Amino acid sequence: MAFPYKKMTPDDFDAIRGMTAPDRVWVGEEIPNEYFRDEMPEYGVFPPELYVEVENKEEVSAIMAYAWENNIPVVCRGAGTGLAGGATCKYGGIMLSIMRMNRIFPIDRKNQTITAEPGALLIDVQAAAAAEGLFYPPDPGEKTASIGGNVITNAGGMKAVRYGLTRDFVRCIEAVMPDGSILNFSSNVVKNTTGYDIKDLVIGSEGTLCILTQVTLKLLPAPTCTCTLVMPFGSLEECADMVPKVLELPFVPTAIEFLERELIDIVERNLNKLFPVKEGNAVLIVMYDASSKQELDSAVEAAAEAALANGALDCCIAGTPERAASVWAVRGGILEGMKADSVAQEECDVVVPRARIAEYVKAAKKIALSHGIRVEPCGHCGDGNIHTEMLRGPEMSDEEWKTATHASLTELYALSKELGGQLSGEHGIGNGRIEFLKEFVGPRMIELYKAIKLAFDEKLILNPGKVITFEPEEEI
Repeated sequence: MAFPYKKMTPDDFDAIRGMTAPDRVWVGEEIPNEYFRDEMPEYGVFPPELYVEVENKEEVSAIMAYAWENNIPVVCRGAGTGLAGGATCKYGGIMLSIMRMNRIFPIDRKNQTITAEPGALLIDVQAAAAAEGLFYPPDPGEKTASIGGNVITNAGGMKAVRYGLTRDFVRCIEAVMPDGSILNFSSNVVKNTTGYDIKDLVIGSEGTLCILTQVTLKLLPAPTCTCTLVMPFGSLEECADMVPKVLELPFVPTAIEFLERELIDIVERNLNKLFPVKEGNAVLIVMYDASSKQELDSAVEAAAEAALANGALDCCIAGTPERAASVWAVRGGILEGMKADSVAQEECDVVVPRARIAEYVKAAKKIALSHGIRVEPCGHCGDGNIHTEMLRGPEMSDEEWKTATHASLTELYALSKELGGQLSGEHGIGNGRIEFLKEFVGPRMIELYKAIKLAFDEKLILNPGKVITFEPEEEI
């Protein structure tokens, strides 16, 4: 039984210093508050007992073997850009940062892959690929996230409609297990049916099964042409109804995003990032990639005709890199803008079948507003991942906000399930959504989750209390 975990002592602190280096270990009040939480402090602020920055897999292995032997919980942290309360030390113990493990190795051009350590930033991996004329497509909104964090949460982002999720680009993983052993999951091969595909189980496991120390990622030839369209509509409903029309066209879009004017105004007002299209109460942003100008022109023409035929006020082409960048800068600034414009935020990160997006958006607005919450839906229409952003105004008390958001989330998750969707499309379960998981997936699925967790980590020391929980009195 893992509970209760050992409270760390000066001897434990010295042991970790001996495995790493004294100048890379902080304890107690030495630890900066920024390591107590991720980007959503609403999902918990938990101080670790020790914070350590590791430099290689051998240090990770030694720390995990010590923690396993002494029953000390360990949480692995990347860049800390998560939005589910996942990389927080809910039970104290060790916070293990992998951000010094940030090497990016030379690209394997024959296999069209890139290998990196987990602390490498997504933006640097993308740049390394681009320097060789290649392309790493996964493109979540936070470009300064670590690549390890992307893998362990199966990040998606705006280009998932055409290219897929992070999982679709992971060839192989090197990882340290909770007991300190080092394993490789798969190898740099295109297909593999050798036993269970543990690699795909590790991807998206939110740091609860093992600690990733190296990953090899598939790359694609870089597209030679790209174009961004902005389709303004008179209402959010009309905008959402346009999504299936775009997807019915014979050209696969790279990204489809929708934004309400109020959300655009929030970003412009608080971040001074100006959106180039001023028409419409809601806009649909559509991006196309192509290998030739002819192919791109055909896609753009078909999309523009479809937009105007389905109620768009206009179809604006962001014809220069600067104009396209200004469009995507506003989309990327949503979270920062909302934080500046409200007292607190809550997000319902559901995913629904693409054909049900409009239905979800219409119902979601009514649900949140019925509980007195200011709501701003936006999202990745191409893959059905809708971010229902709830903003707290200064007039709401703590208790009113807590009650209203909980009631809204309960109804929104039920709506997603009714429409054939899932609880989280991108940000994961972490600590923020764990109370809703059992009701959503059912008791049999929870049993499977627990069995998987125990197969990797029978002492429950790795990122405990996230995704799946065990009660102290529960037999394991």
